[in-house]
Amino acid sequence: MKAEIITIGDEILIGQIIDTNSAWIANELNLIGIDVVRKTSVSDNKDEIIKAIDYAKSTSDIILLTGGLGPTNDDYTKETLAEYYKVELIENAEVLKHISQLITKNVGVLNQRNIDQAKVPANCIVIHNSVGTAPGMWFNDRNKIIISMPGVPFEVKEMMTTTILPKLKNLNTDSVIIHKIILTQGIPESRLAEVLESWENNLPREIKLAYLPSPGLIKLRLSARGNNKAYLQDLIDEQVTKIQQVIPDTICGYDSELLEEIVGNLLLKTGKTLSIAESCTGGYISQLITSIPGSSAYFKGSIVAYSNEIKENILNVSKSNIDIYGAVSKQVVEEMVTGIRRIYNTDYSIATSGISGPAGGSIEKPVGTTWIAIADKNGVISMKYTFGDHRGRNIARASLTALNMLQKRINGIKIDF
Repeated sequence: MKAEIITIGDEILIGQIIDTNSAWIANELNLIGIDVVRKTSVSDNKDEIIKAIDYAKSTSDIILLTGGLGPTNDDYTKETLAEYYKVELIENAEVLKHISQLITKNVGVLNQRNIDQAKVPANCIVIHNSVGTAPGMWFNDRNKIIISMPGVPFEVKEMMTTTILPKLKNLNTDSVIIHKIILTQGIPESRLAEVLESWENNLPREIKLAYLPSPGLIKLRLSARGNNKAYLQDLIDEQVTKIQQVIPDTICGYDSELLEEIVGNLLLKTGKTLSIAESCTGGYISQLITSIPGSSAYFKGSIVAYSNEIKENILNVSKSNIDIYGAVSKQVVEEMVTGIRRIYNTDYSIATSGISGPAGGSIEKPVGTTWIAIADKNGVISMKYTFGDHRGRNIARASLTALNMLQKRINGIKIDF
């Protein structure tokens, strides 16, 4: 079965709010074997809504609308659907009772606009909204299904989870889609594609591969489609085993795992502690580490040593090394990493020093030049990288690279990008 998602609202089109509904809905539909073939955004305009529905019906079996069901004058979706099907809006007693209870409990005064929200097109099946006032609507349109929901994300998720997805899953019993995400770090996309060419060319016809690059990480998504879930899962598992043999040192995680979570679990499992000295990353690595619940069990603290003064006076970096080699150098980053490990008395430490840009580069050290060091009881290892000319991407790439270097160090994997 094929689906289209239509988001309704001027606020989406002019960029005042970000449409998160479509991404969430599309992912949930995909998990039950329904292909999303298109996402469309239209204004709060009856003609535009109708045109979008008509076009969606020509290509899809299921059309999901979000937005335009509120109590204000700029919410047109319900009236548009009634006009589209040439039916009246009728008051639904159950919906009115729910709205009355919700409003009187939270606001205290039920007005005419609230009462009007209990009116729905006569031909729809009402979808209960347990967390809001606007009901959802399900229309069986010959061999098509049209579903209208409010635009509030938590209301969409509640309706989809409790009512819509279970019904659609029962209707779509012939198709299965299975995804497996493989996280890779430390290799450019073009080089990764080159290394994987033979493996990719021999993938079974049921499996598609997609490269999903982001700053510091490349996700490889394996997607298997068919009607035999067990068979497809076996195919996916077999290919994961094969790719592990091709790029064993490049894979850093799977599915929804985060690198900071992987590192945290390793530290927790081994009972080890971590400290960080950050210059060019400006505290971003520390933020990633502390975003994981329970990180206080293994993360002792960090210092953002942005100036040479802090590097010298706090981390005990020698002024002569800074003068001779510069702050962005092997010598300085290695003194930073040993200094922070000594200050916090941790098992592991990370240090970064680089030129994030857009200014500050030179012929010898262009923008993006970054030194990263890892220290433990066995010594120090440092690596030089040249990431690029975009400040934000450089910070993200340096931070994820540092975390991956640490997880390799903990796991005893050679660091040799």
